[in-house]
Amino acid sequence: MRKRFWSLMVAAWAAAACSSPDTIIVSGASGQLGGLVVEELLARGVEPGRLILVSRTPETLERYSALGASVRFGDFNQPESLASAYEGGDRMLLISIDTGVGAERAGLHENAVAAAAAAGVRHIAYTSFVDLDRNDSPLAGDHRRTEQAIRESGMAWTMLRNSLYMNGIVARAARMLSDGWVVRSDVGGVAYVTREDCARAAAVVLSTDGHENRAYDITGPAVVFPQDIGRAATDVTDAPIDIQDPEPRGVGEPAPSPPPGAVSFAVVSTAVEDLTGRPPQSVVDFLAANRDALLPPAR
Repeated sequence: MRKRFWSLMVAAWAAAACSSPDTIIVSGASGQLGGLVVEELLARGVEPGRLILVSRTPETLERYSALGASVRFGDFNQPESLASAYEGGDRMLLISIDTGVGAERAGLHENAVAAAAAAGVRHIAYTSFVDLDRNDSPLAGDHRRTEQAIRESGMAWTMLRNSLYMNGIVARAARMLSDGWVVRSDVGGVAYVTREDCARAAAVVLSTDGHENRAYDITGPAVVFPQDIGRAATDVTDAPIDIQDPEPRGVGEPAPSPPPGAVSFAVVSTAVEDLTGRPPQSVVDFLAANRDALLPPAR
């Protein structure tokens, strides 16, 4: 316990020593991850007056405006809105937009990168995709194109290559508890990470020096398979879940191929703890924090 205390104190002192007075832009500040990043920046002592919060819905950020933050409208679909949105910023977090926009996604990111460079932003951090250099998931292509645009922009950069979010496993665990069973799998494990841990890592990169032109894989502490989620749900609720073996393969039937991106999603890094001084949250701890959502309400 004493050793852990001192490691956290050292991390805090190091952060204070390397803190930067730069003005920080959070693009997408009204989103789930963006809101967490803003809260983390404030918790780290960043003055609200050093924050430029950009959103398509700036009216949702009025509480930060009341604190002294600059809240501005900016829409990647309206590139002309971005120059004034980013004006006066030194560092910027570009949060990747939802995949629902399809083929336009990378182009919209490029609009934001070009506007940031033109506005004089010196350092851009981008929420990219885990193990991007070799990730063969269909989701990886837009991130590669965006990273290339950032590298070619002339700005210093930091790639925050986030793994898949752990937040989505609550519904999976609840379904397992409702069904009472889950089929074991030895392929397709994921080092899930919480949005909260991603936000903490991003806040450190935005508010301290020494992260220029570096890429970090932001992952959870372990590779998680369906049966691990089931065991964690049982640990948290005491409700039994039967972990079943998959149907046996027929003679000569090949083993199932891992899904695209499987190797990359199983990457585990120490970046969260290295950056923040705190280990990333485990599946058991995450489900424990969301226990009320796992079981139906008592009648």
